[in-house]
Amino acid sequence: MITLRQLRYLTALAQHRHFGRAAEACAISQPALSMQIRDLEKMLGVKLVERRPGDVTLTDLGLEVARRGETLLAAARDLMDFAQHHSRVLTGRLTVGIIPTLAPYVLPKVLPALQRSHPDLRIELRETQTKPLLEELVRGELDAVLLALPVESHEIETLPLFEDPFLLAVAADDPRPDAAKVAPSDIDASRLILLEEGHCLRDQALAYCGSERASGPMGLGATSLATVMQMVASGYGITLVPQVAADIEVRDDRVRLLRFAQPQPGRTIGLAWRQTSPRKGDFVALGQIITEALGLARELYVNSRQTVASSRN
Repeated sequence: MITLRQLRYLTALAQHRHFGRAAEACAISQPALSMQIRDLEKMLGVKLVERRPGDVTLTDLGLEVARRGETLLAAARDLMDFAQHHSRVLTGRLTVGIIPTLAPYVLPKVLPALQRSHPDLRIELRETQTKPLLEELVRGELDAVLLALPVESHEIETLPLFEDPFLLAVAADDPRPDAAKVAPSDIDASRLILLEEGHCLRDQALAYCGSERASGPMGLGATSLATVMQMVASGYGITLVPQVAADIEVRDDRVRLLRFAQPQPGRTIGLAWRQTSPRKGDFVALGQIITEALGLARELYVNSRQTVASSRN
């Protein structure tokens, strides 16, 4: 009989493509993991892995078994969640992913509120870009993700929480008055300083400015808004800043913020989870705590909550 443990080892091997790294991720020895993979191959009567010195490649059949194994592992996780959390919301372990352009600005306000209201909750956080977060969500490694919507996947359900408008950050000596309303045509795309590729904020900024890419005044692969803002402060260019980050990132007198003309650019922030997850009650409760902790308008959240409730009936 195939075990969930064997499937977990195979999916880890498919992810890391290295027996040593896969064994480390599964917290077992490399020989033990290799033996379990061989037992799985023997049980199925097929070759799942091509073993070469210093290299591991899954066969086409091995990749398909690993993909289906991910689905089974996620379903098993959902089953455990159903049994453990059916009576109370926000208890036990909750793994939440969050994108880097939200984490430093949202977590310091949300985590204390969560601790006060739900002391039995043990929250584990994972901060990285949208694509890997969604992949981990589908695999069952994360329970929910806080990110910018929309999410294009039939496997994922989302709950919009709040709107996060963009502001234009310019150097303090920019000739435009503080009351100026910026239009897309006012932005010199060649002066845009943006985060490295893979960050959704970069794509959103380029889409608003009507540019496929920003050449910028220098080759900069910034991984944080803090780095981008220092470049703006030093007069190297301009950037778009989410309003949720403004209080923290714009404390430098060398930077000014300008608002955009209507319709203002921005992003919708929301929660995402697997459609098969039995913890929707947890995610709706978490969404309410997030909006309250941030002191944001509740209209969008209330309407979204009603939509999610209707989909459950």
